[in-house]
Amino acid sequence: MPGTRKLGKTTDQRRALLRQLVTDFLDKGKLETTYTRASEIAPLAEKMITLGKDNTLASRREALAFITREDVVTKVFKELAPKYADRNGGYTRVTRIGTRRGDAAEMGIIELV
Repeated sequence: MPGTRKLGKTTDQRRALLRQLVTDFLDKGKLETTYTRASEIAPLAEKMITLGKDNTLASRREALAFITREDVVTKVFKELAPKYADRNGGYTRVTRIGTRRGDAAEMGIIELV
């Protein structure tokens, strides 16, 4: 698990949250969440795209073990990985967009470059 942020959750809850956020992010290509969560899922999403670039059965199974939907894994391996074939990392961008009105949490947008 990259990073040291606990995000106010137990280990199982945190792992499930990050898996779902990465799945939704790779499916849509852009996600608005708190800046802390966005910066936590960036390296996980980049690892999934790097696995897609490898394109072996073992890497596909490793991606399926983390990403919660099979159609998103197919999208990563068929669409996203070829798009970033000539790029060595740095597939995501996290941008601060201000604070949330309800609790003043710092918000951010994570997007594919």
